[in-house]
Amino acid sequence: MTRRRVAILGSTGSIGTTALRVLARQPDRFEVTALTAHANAALLRRQVDAVHPAFVGLVTDGAGVDAEASWCRGAACLTQAAVRDDVDVVLNAVVGSVGLDATLAALERGKRVALANKESLVMGGHLVAAAAMRGGGRVVPVDSEHSAVLQCLAGRPGVEVKRIILTASGGPFREWSRERLATATLADALQHPTWSMGRKITVDSATLANKALEVIEAHFLFGLPYDRIDVVVHPQSIVHSFVEFVDGSVLAQLGVPSMELPVLYALTHPDRVVDTGIPAFDPVQASPLTFESVRVDDFPALGLGIAAGRAGGAAPAVFNAANEQAVAIFLDGRIGFADIPAAIGGALDTLGTWPGETRDALEAADAAARRYVRDQFAC
Repeated sequence: MTRRRVAILGSTGSIGTTALRVLARQPDRFEVTALTAHANAALLRRQVDAVHPAFVGLVTDGAGVDAEASWCRGAACLTQAAVRDDVDVVLNAVVGSVGLDATLAALERGKRVALANKESLVMGGHLVAAAAMRGGGRVVPVDSEHSAVLQCLAGRPGVEVKRIILTASGGPFREWSRERLATATLADALQHPTWSMGRKITVDSATLANKALEVIEAHFLFGLPYDRIDVVVHPQSIVHSFVEFVDGSVLAQLGVPSMELPVLYALTHPDRVVDTGIPAFDPVQASPLTFESVRVDDFPALGLGIAAGRAGGAAPAVFNAANEQAVAIFLDGRIGFADIPAAIGGALDTLGTWPGETRDALEAADAAARRYVRDQFAC
């Protein structure tokens, strides 16, 4: 059996560490040949000692970071890892728009991209599609929702699909009133009821901005218009998505709320392999399964993101950048929870009609949105 050689971009984050656990259980199928991390040099060092990759990159250039002199340094390390000849699969688990260039470069070189970097598709979905067409690469989603849709489709042509229904846990504030939401703290926002994730994505789940990003991703991944992609709240996080077909049949993918299965499936698709480390599913223990409508008025980030996706151009990039910047400021304790969607809405009102056909145009819109949020909300 020929082993697939894997580069993990963002190896010290939640998805990256999950991937390394999964790959450790499949030594005959996979070899980790490249690792990159943002700033956690100590954990990266331990990962390097465990898997011995040929290439190691530390993205940060910050002073005082204890890193090996032989390691690649700076943001360019992401792309360098993604295009290496000894890499077959690129797991892009980087958080933020910095992951886009690595996705494009890998696809241009004909690589499989196991994509957990939402921003690649949200910011530049049309660029990603064009890069895959030119280079022969392929995007396979890592997000549990999109992995579920992919599994439900199982090779069926898109013309048979009536709609996709993405599930959302509702986050820690699912039962909070609008008045109580105005008092939400950072500590409250980080208490996700079903998933263990990084701080930024946990806040995104609390605002439902994360679900807006996933709707935009689904549009590009599966080629459906926005009016055929719905969202429903499912607090148990057992059903990861539904696919409704034109004849009225509905398929769903179920599983315990663990990222290990979607990570593994992204690496092996369309094949399935035995991985005894993934918890068994017990339908009795998982019951009851409930579903609710989204409170769109109380969580405006969802509607803002979907509207940005419909608008196209630079609007999705503006949405993403404004959200990233607002969440960063929120994590620093300088704005309140309700300021996040306010910052997004203001940025879209100001910059949402900018052009977005090229990488340079998207980069300009991204920078302008971040600047707007800093100037208006970080005082």
